[in-house]
Amino acid sequence: MINDQMETNLQIAIEHGLTEKEYNLIIEKLGRTPNYIELGIFSVMWSEHCSYKSSRVHLKKFQVESKHVLEGPGENAGIIDIGDGLVLGMKIESHNHPSAIDPYEGAATGVGGILRDIFTMGLRPVANLNSLRFGNLDNPRSRYLFKHVVEGIAGYGNCTGIPTIAGEVYFDESYQTNCLVNAMAVGIGKRDKIVKGIASGDGNPVIYIGSKTGRDGIHGATFASEELSDNSESKRSSVQIADPFTEKLLIEACMELVDSGVVVGMQDMGAAGLTSSSVEMSSRGGSGLEIDLDEVPIREGNMSGYEIMLSESQERMLVIVEKGKEQIARDILKKWDLEFSIIGKVIPGDRLKLKFKGNQICDIPVKGVTDDAPKYNREFKKLELEKKDFILIEQLKIDLQDMMLKVISSPTVASKRWVFEQYDYWVGTDTIIRPGKDAAVMRIKGKDQGYALTVDGNSRYCKVDPYLGGILCVIEAAANITASGAVPLAVTDCLNFGNPEIPERFYEFVKVVDGIADSTKFFDTPVISGNVSFYNESEAGSVAPTPVIGMVGIIRDMKKLKPQKIEDGTTCLMLTYGSEAFLAGSQLEKELGQEFKPDIPNISLEKFKSLMESITKIRDEGFIRFITDVSDGGLITAVLESLFNFELGFEFDIDKNKNDDIKYLFGELPGRFLIFEKNDKTDALITALKKNNVGFSVVGKIVQGRNIKFGDKINYSIDLVKQEFQNRIPELMNITI
Repeated sequence: MINDQMETNLQIAIEHGLTEKEYNLIIEKLGRTPNYIELGIFSVMWSEHCSYKSSRVHLKKFQVESKHVLEGPGENAGIIDIGDGLVLGMKIESHNHPSAIDPYEGAATGVGGILRDIFTMGLRPVANLNSLRFGNLDNPRSRYLFKHVVEGIAGYGNCTGIPTIAGEVYFDESYQTNCLVNAMAVGIGKRDKIVKGIASGDGNPVIYIGSKTGRDGIHGATFASEELSDNSESKRSSVQIADPFTEKLLIEACMELVDSGVVVGMQDMGAAGLTSSSVEMSSRGGSGLEIDLDEVPIREGNMSGYEIMLSESQERMLVIVEKGKEQIARDILKKWDLEFSIIGKVIPGDRLKLKFKGNQICDIPVKGVTDDAPKYNREFKKLELEKKDFILIEQLKIDLQDMMLKVISSPTVASKRWVFEQYDYWVGTDTIIRPGKDAAVMRIKGKDQGYALTVDGNSRYCKVDPYLGGILCVIEAAANITASGAVPLAVTDCLNFGNPEIPERFYEFVKVVDGIADSTKFFDTPVISGNVSFYNESEAGSVAPTPVIGMVGIIRDMKKLKPQKIEDGTTCLMLTYGSEAFLAGSQLEKELGQEFKPDIPNISLEKFKSLMESITKIRDEGFIRFITDVSDGGLITAVLESLFNFELGFEFDIDKNKNDDIKYLFGELPGRFLIFEKNDKTDALITALKKNNVGFSVVGKIVQGRNIKFGDKINYSIDLVKQEFQNRIPELMNITI
């Protein structure tokens, strides 16, 4: 059994992931050498995963406030006011390292943790989303991780009765040894029922509820703050075990506790377990805590105080209730058959005091663990690219029809139906637009308004140009929200990068943050919550810089949303905002296996914002019959996906095409839109577009038959393309559908 009061030294501190400088700083703050449990607490709270010691300096660039924002970064989830006394909360977090070691439990516990971030704020979880990245599917390990991560997400979300309504899946060799699993959750609640993660009120009891504490997940936060290696498999015990059925009970019990009015503060025991929940609540509340670890329910014998404090066993909550109202809380928790134990109380001052087996084993300053964690302004510099021969577009000799099939059936572009059909996306009966569309749309029962949700990120663009890549990730999310009939309102982000101690890696992070900061400020879509995941790296190298943008948009009048429909004779137009499409980082580039010269143009945020606003006006005026954004795979992919569910064909108007065929069909630029309208309204639509200064071009028209035609270069059955699109991932996974 671990000796909690054993004296520590530098070697023990290094084994805990601390540096010599950090260990000496702990000694300075305490005025003495920390004992073993105190060192453990500092080590997890000062880990990259918990302290954001490398990123905090740069995250301050984000706009975090607006007239809609009620809670921004620093709380468990960000919250915005959506009117009628209602609020919406959202948060996204990574569970990358655990999923690389144990994909099912890693993904499942990622979903469970993000749901708790929502209902700990007093909001009822209403939706799950996810962003997933794996290596190429010709690799057996990638197929194994992909299969079991999806099963973990489905198993947890479906059991808790929370619909999984949107997501994205990318495949690239940079994720071969470092898969990325980002889970997002959204909740709805009443403005006057918001709960914060604070501990305040001298003498108020500290209550532990939920599953018993075991040895699973110990040092999970530290594990998430280091590179993966050949030894990572031995750290499987750092991965937590999920229990979605207990989570469902916790959701209902916590909702009832909030409604009862007895809750002062509440927080889930996530990364760093009881340690993070206790010190963070204490720090926010400006108070101290006294905890008796003998009162913590445990499921394994001979656990030390160190193990109890650092365990990341799942489905546990820490709640501060008003003194004298303990019985009300006890009765509610008994009703839901949940463990209940008063483990301590709020005390004056700024100390975390732990007792165990009759001894005081810890006495440390709370602010020293939280606010005073080290901050690093790390060096960053641009990677000097080696000279290489880039492929030139004029050198390309490709069969457009053959390339169309390769791009549409590439795993990143191909249908993710095999994924989302494992999720219950209708449960709760509020899903209006399901996965597989531009963005998911949810209604609010009994209200005229609804909301759209999306997660988006393109690492290929960020690898070519991190700053512009960051901007384009925000634009892609905003385009999806706009195409769904909503107005973008707020962002949550998950920033997945390699080792921040390598200047060239950190440069990618800094420039992506700059791009996200500049674009979200311009669009007035504040970043209200998020997560940074560093050290997504192994001996094989780093993942591509991968920011993921979760965005919500509000639909003020759901009655204006009408079923999208395409009919014979419909004219197709592409709406643009001034920049040209590019091939660097495109899906075409990946299929060719050669690089184009970096050619991402400077982006006009002003023109894109004007385009979004114009689309909203034109849509409200009834000019748009069908709309979708143009993203991965370029124009040809957007046209095909629009037609898959309609028994019609399409003929490109090549007389209107003044560009190179390859760049025209396969070039990419997030933020463009395809719109379809009947010929008898095309003139009025064009007049409206010109009135709103929207750039546009005629792409083609819907025709009878079931072929897609581009001059004499493409003439192919859309049904055969659809088969390639739908069957590609199941074929690679050896699954029959």
